[in-house]
Amino acid sequence: MHSFGRHQHSESGEASAKETRGMILKGGWRHDLMTWFIETFLFRGKLRELRQRTANLARIQPGEKVLDVGCGTGTLAIEVQQCVGATGRVFGVDPGTKQIARARSKAARRNLSIEFQIGVIEHLDFPNQTFDVVLNTLMMHHLPDKLKHQGLSEIALVLKPGGRLVIADFERSKERQDQPARFGAGESGIQDLPGFIVEAGFSQVETEKLRLPRWSARLHPLSGPGVVFVRAYKS
Repeated sequence: MHSFGRHQHSESGEASAKETRGMILKGGWRHDLMTWFIETFLFRGKLRELRQRTANLARIQPGEKVLDVGCGTGTLAIEVQQCVGATGRVFGVDPGTKQIARARSKAARRNLSIEFQIGVIEHLDFPNQTFDVVLNTLMMHHLPDKLKHQGLSEIALVLKPGGRLVIADFERSKERQDQPARFGAGESGIQDLPGFIVEAGFSQVETEKLRLPRWSARLHPLSGPGVVFVRAYKS
């Protein structure tokens, strides 16, 4: 899934709305086409199950405000809109301009008022305590460790007290422990994330796992035999 990925760095050392120290996925509709192929012929429905379990773990209620950080082309955000209903709001942020354009197009075709913005995890441009739920799927493995800490702190700021955070990310296989540095990611994996989350001001951290087909690890240089879900509540 790295065919449309690149790293973009700010020369000033500070991230703007279009600059991040993490990886930016691009491709728009081509990304969706590739994802459809992988989901249909290789993952056999596991990506859809991942989205459903993410939403279920978040315990989203009608009328709530939900933010999808690293929303890509908006597939998860569109599904979550059904959970919040007409009285709720869903927002998505992603640094990829083509991804956001595709997300907006998909939402418009469905007459959904989801607000998609170009943005980065290290600077979430929302008032403090805006959201009931923040979601983040298959993104953390793209980030260096310092950016993971910074991003989790930003998420804590925009969540309401008692708000829920659900992160889903690849479990790193033992054979690929040396891969992260090649792709700009940090040394930490999903097994380290609960500790980072607690440091950012969350509690009641819980984890569970979704097994992937054995061959799926060959498709992604930072993936392993499954996806781990982490749920936590803002203290």
